[in-house]
Amino acid sequence: MPVGLLSRPDGIYIDLTLSPLTLTAAINEVFHSHYYFVGLNYPVLIKALYGVGPDFGNAKVVRLAAEMRAIDEQRIPLYKNPKMGRGYAEYYFEPLFLDEMVLPDGTVIPERQTRLDVDEFVAEMWNKGILFGIEVAAVAAAIASTKADRITFATDLEPAAGQDATVVEVSSDLHRSDAPKAKADGRIDLQSFQNRFPQIKPNVRLLKKLPPVPGQPGFDLAGKITAPAPPKDLTLRFYAGDGTEAKMLEDGEYLVSTREGFLSVDPKSSRISITDKIVSKEGVSGRTTGNLQLAGAYEEYGDVQEQKEVTGSDITVHGNVYGHINSRGGTVVLDQNLVSGSVNNVAGDVTVTGVASNSVIHTRSGKIVIGRAENCVISGTSVTVGEASNCEIVADEIHIEVAEGCAVAGRNVEIENAGPRRRTEMVVYVLVRDVSKFDEEIAELDQRVAAFAQANQGFQEEIDRIAAVPDVRRYLALAAKLRNQELQLTPEQGLHLRKIAAAVAAELQAIAKLREDLQAGQTQQKLLADRLARVIEQKQEASGHARCGLHMVSGETTVRTMPYLADSASLALLPPKDIKQRLRGTPNGGEVLFCDSDGSLDWHLSARPQ
Repeated sequence: MPVGLLSRPDGIYIDLTLSPLTLTAAINEVFHSHYYFVGLNYPVLIKALYGVGPDFGNAKVVRLAAEMRAIDEQRIPLYKNPKMGRGYAEYYFEPLFLDEMVLPDGTVIPERQTRLDVDEFVAEMWNKGILFGIEVAAVAAAIASTKADRITFATDLEPAAGQDATVVEVSSDLHRSDAPKAKADGRIDLQSFQNRFPQIKPNVRLLKKLPPVPGQPGFDLAGKITAPAPPKDLTLRFYAGDGTEAKMLEDGEYLVSTREGFLSVDPKSSRISITDKIVSKEGVSGRTTGNLQLAGAYEEYGDVQEQKEVTGSDITVHGNVYGHINSRGGTVVLDQNLVSGSVNNVAGDVTVTGVASNSVIHTRSGKIVIGRAENCVISGTSVTVGEASNCEIVADEIHIEVAEGCAVAGRNVEIENAGPRRRTEMVVYVLVRDVSKFDEEIAELDQRVAAFAQANQGFQEEIDRIAAVPDVRRYLALAAKLRNQELQLTPEQGLHLRKIAAAVAAELQAIAKLREDLQAGQTQQKLLADRLARVIEQKQEASGHARCGLHMVSGETTVRTMPYLADSASLALLPPKDIKQRLRGTPNGGEVLFCDSDGSLDWHLSARPQ
């Protein structure tokens, strides 16, 4: 037996521990000697030689055939050459006859019909170059058939294509969930989706690279290997955008998030990024997104439909807004119009480039800028409007180019052109703090300072009257010269001066008493005047600044002050209904600063009581 083939009582076995080259040489030796395997298991032969076929598990030897037998020389010519094609071989099966044969003893065996044998066929086709791909079942069926037929009995095995490298998703957070959102109390919110914009945490595995898998080789009819096309590889880092990176971990290469944010996929480059801002081009509606509760910035290129809410921070909408925008901070920018909706920003600016109509715009701390506003309630720290019509506006700083039929309240109000609109009056309130307690103290101090001034004037007049008496005047003049050492007296003159002093002693005593009273009065007047100045300064600090400037008035316009307590809630923080009531209701207190149908006004707050 050739090396690699084993003869056992139950048949011929082939040794799988040997190389395919050694086993092929053994089979060559058998078939080229015109031997064949009786009961050949052709799939076992192909598996042993080429690795294509059934799985033998851990077996080292496998039964190949029942026995090995030589082919009768008379039968060898029965096997004709096959017809070769590109990747296949054909054979013409027809009825066959053995030639007449004369035995050595003279016996004549006449021509007789015979058939091909499948096992012999495999051996002889091997000798004719067909080492692979014989369809044994088809050959057996053709041999058993009584009619002639040409069949394809052997075909090449085409190489099996490998698998290109690819990526698979390993995170469930990569996909949106448009299921209705479940509330904390277990109820379902049909106006909101479960997870419209996936939010990714840091260090989350997003994609895994599956490396390329080589294909299986093919074989032609001669048993030669046909190599498969090499599979394509990919570079995972090419998929990494901002906020992601490719990492080689213990069980493979992954695309991992490096920060917290929102998933964004570039449709052109397929790059995956984790960004701080959500960018949407579908609009906000019941069909696309539902109500949105977002943890970060949001940019929308579509429209926000009626009754839909967007809650987040740093919100930008390039389309029209018909719903409600709620921002926890940052900037809210509406590039087009706000119609029958609202914008509420807790801490940050609001900009409406187009028209705001029948809407509420509010920021607790920030600047509001609107191109044109109609029938709106606007409140914030600072408000700038190009054209305002039938609006209620409250802010510390207000600047309006054209205001018609508006009710405006602010501490610093600047209006280029103001006037009524149809039957709606134009009214401006200048917000001033209620400092009446300072006014009362200032008035009291004014009275006391004036009283001391009047008393001091009386003391001075009485001193001047007494000093005008001739003897008193002469004595005071001589005494003044003596104090200044302008005059030296003789003893006789000294005696005379003492006589004069005795004569006017009562007057001199009265003057001294009046001067003491005058000095005390002047001291009290100075103290009260200083205290009055300090109270006025305190009032100025408590009042802050307040100003109203109307550059041109076109129609009946009223400007009045609106006092408010420093510790009371800001008018801008009131609900829109209350703001309307305060500004459009009957004025309660305050001073009328302007009421006319033309002219202008430039008023600044004064700290002194009027």
